[in-house]
Amino acid sequence: MPATILLTGGAGFIGSHTYVALVEAGYQVVILDNFSNAARDVPERLAQITGHAVIAHDVDAGDSLALDAVFETYAIDAVVHFAAKKSVPQSLANPQRFFNANIVSLLTLMRAMERHGVNRMVYSSSATVYGAPESLPIPEHAPLRYTNPYGLSKLLGEQFLNQKIRQPQGWDVGVLRYFNPAGAHVSGLIGEAPLSNGGNLMPLLARVAKKELPFLTIFGQNYGTPDGTGIRDYIHVCDLAKGHVQSLEKLLRHRQSHTVNLGKGEGHSVLDLVKTYEKVSGQTIPYRFQDRRAGDVAASFADPSMAADLLDFRAERNLWDMCQSSWRWETLSDPAWQLSEAKPTPRILKMPAAGLSPQDFRH
Repeated sequence: MPATILLTGGAGFIGSHTYVALVEAGYQVVILDNFSNAARDVPERLAQITGHAVIAHDVDAGDSLALDAVFETYAIDAVVHFAAKKSVPQSLANPQRFFNANIVSLLTLMRAMERHGVNRMVYSSSATVYGAPESLPIPEHAPLRYTNPYGLSKLLGEQFLNQKIRQPQGWDVGVLRYFNPAGAHVSGLIGEAPLSNGGNLMPLLARVAKKELPFLTIFGQNYGTPDGTGIRDYIHVCDLAKGHVQSLEKLLRHRQSHTVNLGKGEGHSVLDLVKTYEKVSGQTIPYRFQDRRAGDVAASFADPSMAADLLDFRAERNLWDMCQSSWRWETLSDPAWQLSEAKPTPRILKMPAAGLSPQDFRH
């Protein structure tokens, strides 16, 4: 019997791609998402890609009663926890909102898991827990610090889970420190489409290339980097999704907790992305410089060797692949598309629902 995995935030950018990777690996998957930053047609698109019915619950990860109903309905073996806010600028503008979404909801979910005997989690963390790195590439044993409330929220989440690991008969946890996810699924049916402006670079590049924005704003041109713009480690979202499957397998088969970087292991500047996206799209991308943003660092890229050793993880796709798949998503997602009648359709459910018990949702 295949394991059943709960994906919180499973309709979002990384969650939806991980859903596809998990289904392809043979898992049964249940999506939990409040659709605050994900389109409601994502489950339909996932059904189109996978050829399987999609079960998605319209539930906030901080809703204790609804979480209990989900855990009572399905025999959940492990949770992959994506549901969180991730914009650094937004975290600086409203730290309290971020702590509610990223910390309070995590603790609520952990308590629900304990009530229902589930003690395996893959946790979506971030390279922001390294703050301004002392050296590059960044290994997992680098000092942990933060330069913004978002980074603090992820660091606190890691620490809560580490306490669970240390307890007798403790949890099995895979902490995955993402660098910069980019790109889209090869089908062009799912990609990065935030409903709020999170400030991620590639969607902004696409909007300029499609003439939806007049120019790209680049924050900072005097960093100590070759072209003066910030350098980041960009990883294709499909490679990142594969890393979640490998992390989950390590927990389920070997009960081995781990904390690893998921990155490509090389850095590209903002202007590198601009030039590559121009070539892929065939469009000119005008840009203007502004002052650096608070909380940004000059350069950040991963030492991914531990993920290779522990999980056999390697990011295979390059910057061109990321930009090309992003542009395919951006240009194919605009026209109206129809779900094939031959494909199973998803169910988006609210739990709990008036007059229904969890048993009414069994399938």
